[in-house]
Order: sequence, then structure tokens, then C-alpha cells
Amino acid sequence: MMTLNRMFRVCVSRSLLVFSLALMPISLFAATPLDINTATASQFAAVMSGVGLKKAEAIIAYRDANGRFDSIEQLSSVKGIGAGLLARNKDLIQVVNEEETTN
Repeated sequence: MMTLNRMFRVCVSRSLLVFSLALMPISLFAATPLDINTATASQFAAVMSGVGLKKAEAIIAYRDANGRFDSIEQLSSVKGIGAGLLARNKDLIQVVNEEETTN
């Protein structure tokens, strides 16, 4: 028969396991910066702090109208994206050169 202490430890360890598995996709996704030239609106909203679906859709619309981004800083041309938001997210996003994706 399990003691109360052992039952508590088992419950805590299993809860931590479930919690860590639930966060795994987020941590794996965040490990590789998001390519702003290929990301979907839902990916932008999920990864970038301060970017909801509306801003994410504005980024996609800007990219569709103006072509690929040459730099992360070019995102500031999108309405609602400022220097502070870019600074907060600079480690989460990147621009992948077209040559890198075709090789």
C-alpha cells in the first residue's frame, strides 16, 4: 500500500511530466527562429510577443504586396509594428536567404 507521501510524489512527478510534454511543441518551435518570409499568420501570432492575428495578417498582406523581407527591421514598415516590438522579438524571428532554402 502506498503511503501518502509516495502518492504525493508520484502525482507531482506525473504532473510535471504532463506539463513538460504539453510545452514541448512550443519550446521546439521557439528553438528555431521563425522565417518571416515563409511564416503563416498563425505562426506569427503564436511566436511573436505583442503580435495577434490582426497584426500577423497585416504582415502577410505587406509581404504579399511588397515581396520578401530583406531584413527583420523591414517589418517596421508594417502598420502596428514598431521598434519596441521588433526588439522584443528579434531572437524569435529571422530572414532566411532564398539561396539557403533552395540548396
